[in-house]
Formats: sequence, C-alpha cells, structure tokens
Amino acid sequence: MLTSDLLIRAVELLRRGGVIALPTETVYGLAANAEDELAVRRVFAIKGRPATHPLIVHVAEAQALSSWARHVPEDAWRLAEAFWPGPLTLVLPRSPRATDAVTGGQDTVALRVPHHPLARAVLEALGGGVAAPSANRFGRVSPTTAEHVRADLGADVDLVLDGGPCTVGVESTIVDLSQGEPAVLRPGGLAVEELSRVLGRPVPVRVSSTVRVSGSLASHYAPRAGVVLAEPSEAAARVESLRARGQRVGVLGPPGLALPPGIPRYDVPEEPSAAARVLYTRLREADEQGHDVLVACLPRAEGLGLAVRDRLNRAAAPRTPGE
Repeated sequence: MLTSDLLIRAVELLRRGGVIALPTETVYGLAANAEDELAVRRVFAIKGRPATHPLIVHVAEAQALSSWARHVPEDAWRLAEAFWPGPLTLVLPRSPRATDAVTGGQDTVALRVPHHPLARAVLEALGGGVAAPSANRFGRVSPTTAEHVRADLGADVDLVLDGGPCTVGVESTIVDLSQGEPAVLRPGGLAVEELSRVLGRPVPVRVSSTVRVSGSLASHYAPRAGVVLAEPSEAAARVESLRARGQRVGVLGPPGLALPPGIPRYDVPEEPSAAARVLYTRLREADEQGHDVLVACLPRAEGLGLAVRDRLNRAAAPRTPGE
C-alpha cells in the first residue's frame, strides 16, 4: 500500500536525482526522472546496461505524447486510446524533451502509460516522466515482486515500492510508429492480435530492426542455468540425454508433463496469459535449486504465448562473456 508519506518520499527522491524501484503491471521498473541525465545514467550503472540501449519513458497520460514526440501519427492515438494505461510501448520520433541518455542517441523515444495504481500515483505526483527499465541486473531474469528487486539490487536502489506481484508478468509490447506502418519490435503483455483488431490491418512482428529498443538483444532474460528449448513431446528425451551427460536438469513445462523419475518440474500453465504471469517467477525458482540446465517447453505462438516464446528464445541464446 502506498501511503501519502511514502508517495511524498518517492517523488522527492526522483526530483533529487534518486533511483527507485517501481511496480508496474508488467515487471518492476528501476525508475529515474527521465529529464535528469545524471539520474538516468545512474540507472545504467546500477543495471550494468550499455549506454546505447534505450530506455522506456513512463508517463501518466496519453496527452504527454505531444511533448515527448515531435510527431504523433493517428495510429499512435488510436492505440493509446485503446490500450493505455496498459502493457503497450509506442516508439515515436523524439522531441527535444527526450535526451540522448534516454534514447541511446537515437532519433526515437519509447513511451508508455503503465496501469499499476502505484506507478500512476507516482507519475501523477511527479508531473513528468520516469525512465524505467526492469529492476534487475542487465540481461538477467526480470523481477515481478519487490522481493526479486531486493535480491537482485540490494542497497543500490534508494527505495523499493512494494505493489505486490505483477499481474501481467512479462514486459510491454513495443510498437514502432516512427517509420510509417506500425510494426511490433518486441512481443509482450499485449497480444499482437489485439493491435491488428484496433488498427483494422495486420501488424507485422519485426524483432530485428534499425530502431533499437529495450529487450531486443539476442541473449536476454537469462537465468544462471543454461536453457534448452523443446516442444512438450520432446522434453523427456531431452532430459534423458542431458542427464546422461552428468547435467543437473530441471524442466519448465506444463502441469502433468511426463518426465523421468526424480526430475524437478516448474509448472508453467498452458494458457498463454497465465504462462506469462508466472514465467519469470518459475525461472527464478529453478535457479535457486542450482540446476546446470533447464529444459523449457515452448508454448503456442498465439496471444501472450508469442511473448513467452520470445523470452525463452532469448534466455536460451548464446551468452556473451560475463553473462
């Protein structure tokens, strides 16, 4: 619960260049005043995030688009009206208000109006925007509870606001509207089918683009354990093969999945939105058990299942040294 004293403290910290952990409906964000360059750079330092990797600016209302973007096409207003507040990020040509520190030096800015009541209360009281990537070390599993944030970042954060578990569980869907026709650059908490329904035409998914956005690196959202992808029907065979090599194996998959005796399973529901809600929690639970490898079952590529598949593919990608 956000008391008036805690709200005042959070806003004062942001105005003084502090960095706080802020709950949203998707994941917890590591928030700094988006117009304070030193505070934004502190976010990069805490996360260990490359300075060229842009941040999403969270604002209190859709009307803020006009001050952060120099051009807002009609499609952007239609999507904002339909889905804000909510798990949708719009990429638009930036205005002078959006600095290089936030945009990674690009000519675009990513904007979102979150739905979580604590995030909205802070934004409304602040009267501006916050740059807020996920509140974890760069490349790792995103946090969906305040406890996850504290475990990952400890005393590096000035304040952690506890808004309970995130109700969506994966990051926002990012739609690029800076180059003409809209395109999804990151599947997320809003189904692509919903975007197409509102716009009246298909919206393509282009995870590779000249526009850099959050969460678009090949390796991302990764637990400490290695991740091997499998269809549910292939999981048992994959487990046997890995165990024969002396690997400590766990499985991320649907309830009732048949597995060899003694293999831990971390249940992820088959229903896509339910799978998204628990995905990061299950990855963290598996990591706590010290597995060498997780065999992750891929969900159907529909609805939020597309976002879950995207996160699992990035978790399983080859990792650069130090990850």
